[in-house]
Amino acid sequence: MDYINNTPVASLIFVFTIITSIYAFNDHTLFGKFMLHPYSVSRRHKLYTLITSGLIHADWMHLIFNMMTFFFFAFRLEAMIGSWQFGILYFLGLILSDIPSVIKHKDDMWYNSLGASGAISAVLFSFILHDPMSKMMIFPLPIPIWAWLFGLLYLAYCWQMSKRSQDNINHDAHFFGALTGMIITILLVPGIIPNFIARLTGNG
Repeated sequence: MDYINNTPVASLIFVFTIITSIYAFNDHTLFGKFMLHPYSVSRRHKLYTLITSGLIHADWMHLIFNMMTFFFFAFRLEAMIGSWQFGILYFLGLILSDIPSVIKHKDDMWYNSLGASGAISAVLFSFILHDPMSKMMIFPLPIPIWAWLFGLLYLAYCWQMSKRSQDNINHDAHFFGALTGMIITILLVPGIIPNFIARLTGNG
């Protein structure tokens, strides 16, 4: 109950994303309707999928990994910045992280994308701006590292993997979601850059 009272937006997103994802596992019609299809979006069809694609996931592992990351950071972030600010950050992260994919794959009729990873990357990097010296784990390293270092390694990894395009993961959404999260946070939270520098240098 505390989560609903203190962080209502994150609570709603968390529950709704789990429900729609599980439902879509068993309803291929909904699955097809909700997926991002850049070919269609670039031609001004199915524009709603810029949002609905973040409400479904490819499989249980995809859903569990994203929702675990969301759980660890989204509720804390909403408590830090406020509910309406968090809502703006999340949904702009969801939409803007997909725009580069739409541009990149606008002529690829067979390309689809789904999952909340872009928005969750936005949440994660907003959190890093707030607390760069907190510790995070990066697979497969067995030891926690500083959040700011995690962020740099994450961006470098996404950039390299995007250029290779050797798997079925939308690394562009991860990368641009992270950038969106930082930019929106800077616009919404006064003094976040001085706070980031102070914490980084041990003066905050």
